[in-house]
Amino acid sequence: MSRFFFNDRKQLVNDAIEGILISAPHGNLVKLDIDPAIRVVARSDWDKSRVAVISGGGSGHEPAHAGFVGKGMLTAAVCGDLFASPSVDAVLNAIVAVTGDRGCLLIVKNYTGDRLNFGLAAEKAKRYGLKVEMIIVADDIALPDNKQPRGIAGTALVHKIAGYAAEKGKSLSDVRDIAQQACDNLWSLGVAMQTCNLPGSDDEEGRIKQGHVELGLGIHGEPGASVVDTQNSKAIIDTLVGPLKEKAGDGRFAVLINNLGGVSALEMALLTKELAHSALKDQIAYLIGPAPLVSSLDMKGFSLSLLRLDETFEQALNEPVETIGWQTPVAFAPLRTLAHTAIQDRVDSTPSENAQVAALVAGATQTLVDLENRLNALDAKVGDGDTGSTFAQGARDIAQLLQEKQLPLNDVPKLLLLIGERLATVMGGSSGVLMSIFFTAAGQQLQDGKPLAEALLSGLAQMKQYGGADLGDRTLIDALQPALEALQKGDIQAAAQAAKQGAEATASMQKAGAGRSSYVNKENLDGVTDPGAVAVAEVFAVMAQ
Repeated sequence: MSRFFFNDRKQLVNDAIEGILISAPHGNLVKLDIDPAIRVVARSDWDKSRVAVISGGGSGHEPAHAGFVGKGMLTAAVCGDLFASPSVDAVLNAIVAVTGDRGCLLIVKNYTGDRLNFGLAAEKAKRYGLKVEMIIVADDIALPDNKQPRGIAGTALVHKIAGYAAEKGKSLSDVRDIAQQACDNLWSLGVAMQTCNLPGSDDEEGRIKQGHVELGLGIHGEPGASVVDTQNSKAIIDTLVGPLKEKAGDGRFAVLINNLGGVSALEMALLTKELAHSALKDQIAYLIGPAPLVSSLDMKGFSLSLLRLDETFEQALNEPVETIGWQTPVAFAPLRTLAHTAIQDRVDSTPSENAQVAALVAGATQTLVDLENRLNALDAKVGDGDTGSTFAQGARDIAQLLQEKQLPLNDVPKLLLLIGERLATVMGGSSGVLMSIFFTAAGQQLQDGKPLAEALLSGLAQMKQYGGADLGDRTLIDALQPALEALQKGDIQAAAQAAKQGAEATASMQKAGAGRSSYVNKENLDGVTDPGAVAVAEVFAVMAQ
């Protein structure tokens, strides 16, 4: 089964180009209406008064190359099918459409199909009297003995520099020379833990073993140059930085952090942090990204590209553009921090003894610990299977404080406040916060002189307000509220019975109004008691004894 959204595989690239153009923010892009098989995205504001800069290649590398068309970068991009070079006719039509007397520069990634098709198109264009030059981007250092290194993400930097020179009105030879200088000072290396999947094809079976990464994958999913048996972010950054630094030598660099398409924003931020602390940190002048600039469909990987800077390159990279895909360089600087005094939100209490209260705390905490597996099993049917562990975690913490005689047992208001503080810290998730709200609000009401049952009902009211659940929503409230209402009348036995009945009633409730169970269909809920309500009922049963 394919992992892609698409309607017609044959029209996928054309459909994608249409989507790109209608969402372009500057309104300066058009698709040349020549032939359905010829896909050329061009500047709508181009007047042929300057050197045209054209690039292109297979689709699937978005935003390359259409995302770099616009003022300050490419004049046009020629889009092939997925991972397939555009035809000679497509490239030729692009050249003729946008090239004036000043001529045209073709920027080509170093793949055989691209070299041949763009090269032949250039020769044909010359027969029309057009001046055409071509440069080859070969920035990949993964295969050091290869006489024809691949062109990968660094190509976007060449687009930017050549586009800058053309926009400034420089001659074709000058634009070609500055672009070639960029190629000569550019090095890239990539890594991936999962290769890409092609739309309409079966899922990739997983060439790369779990826990490993391939170093130097091609942007068309070609196998890497070597396998590294780690997915540790720091180790992988160091693995990339070492060869890049050795190849590039001294100097100040702009570093492109390129997402190959399938890495989350969180991971890219983490990798950027690792780069900022790597052996390269003192040579980084600008960061570009992290972002996809030359991707590889959904490949779970990234690449680093180093461009050795001079005054012209630095000015070129920072010149504003009107494109979809370019990322504005950020001047590199260490993390800035602002000293601030932390708020110590702690309950000030003095440990004290009270045998009756101690027995109640011991009974309640032991009950929750003993219920862990049972509650998890219930929650596995109606939620995410961790209710028992969550409650047991909080109970163990309170039980340990009891054992160490750290609880203010003879000061119930402070006891409830302290329990509320601890549960928010150790239980985690929404359950911990809700129980903390319950005990904290109840403790505050007790301090204000309210009776225990009334204070606990006030805590319940706050839990309901912030949590959004109410009686009948198939949560622990269905056991807790009737129990507290019975307790208010002074009868702990009646409270335990009410809690039991409330918990049992949740098994016949067809719809959960809150919590994880609210996302579960009614067939899965039928006959299953809510684990939180069961926990409340069992605790009240122990206290009633």
